[in-house]
Amino acid sequence: MVKFMSTQTKSAGERFRDALEQEKPLQIVGTINALMAMLTQKVGFRVIYLSGSGVASASYGLPDLGITTLDNVAEDARRITDAVDLPLLVDIDTGFGGTVFSIQRTIRTLEKIGVAAVHIEDQELQKRCGHRPGKRVVSAEEMCDRITAAIKARKDKNFMVIARTDALAIEGLEKTLTRAKMYESVGADAIFVEAVTQLDEYKRFKEELSVPILANITEFGKTPLFTIDELRSVGVDMVLYPLTIFRVMNKAAEIAYRTLRETGTQKALIDKMQTREELYELIDYYKYEKMVDELYSKNK
Repeated sequence: MVKFMSTQTKSAGERFRDALEQEKPLQIVGTINALMAMLTQKVGFRVIYLSGSGVASASYGLPDLGITTLDNVAEDARRITDAVDLPLLVDIDTGFGGTVFSIQRTIRTLEKIGVAAVHIEDQELQKRCGHRPGKRVVSAEEMCDRITAAIKARKDKNFMVIARTDALAIEGLEKTLTRAKMYESVGADAIFVEAVTQLDEYKRFKEELSVPILANITEFGKTPLFTIDELRSVGVDMVLYPLTIFRVMNKAAEIAYRTLRETGTQKALIDKMQTREELYELIDYYKYEKMVDELYSKNK
């Protein structure tokens, strides 16, 4: 499973677009680190995701309030693209600075390390979680400038720039549709509508836009946990599960810590663990070990 050297002939962006054509709707699952990315590859996901909120909380213990930087996100993204060849979609918030130059730097940095796609949003720079109250969005014209800057910065035309809009909860459906059409008109490769509450809303976006639609099916938020079949029925093209596995991991870890602390033994946890052998298989441990043995034998 380890990517010692990529054998891919297509760019990451091309592979993302291929997956989008071949799997309808395309399931995109969040990965919090390189090992989780390897697990997603093992079970058959075709595109993976790095959440800005996930980077903030998992890597830095911070809330998703625009505190982390491009360098923070790029480091986690690079670890993932070094480990697997799966196309990676990255959350870049408002572009890490919001200016044309900062957005262009963000795109060039991420494209260089093998990222396949990004989504950029129309919130103000002091952003917050898309499922929390009190969000504020910039004008549609300012967001179009952000999208244009991102598109002009990419070297590979297949690198995907997805426009996320948080306007639905603030301005309502019709005005958000108008925004989405403007974002499409300046070249957005897909539209990500945040905090949708009804299936019919996805249907309207699909009917009135010609680019793919992404549905964010995150837990404990404004959007119901629509199934893949329900989303397919209204034409959704991509279904994102940004932090599902991370939340399961966190709860499992809390229970395990508590069990160990209260009982003084891990015996009750053994059947819930990935075994040493399973981990070794996932990370190609024996391949590395063989390389070390061969190196020692040559130096004798």
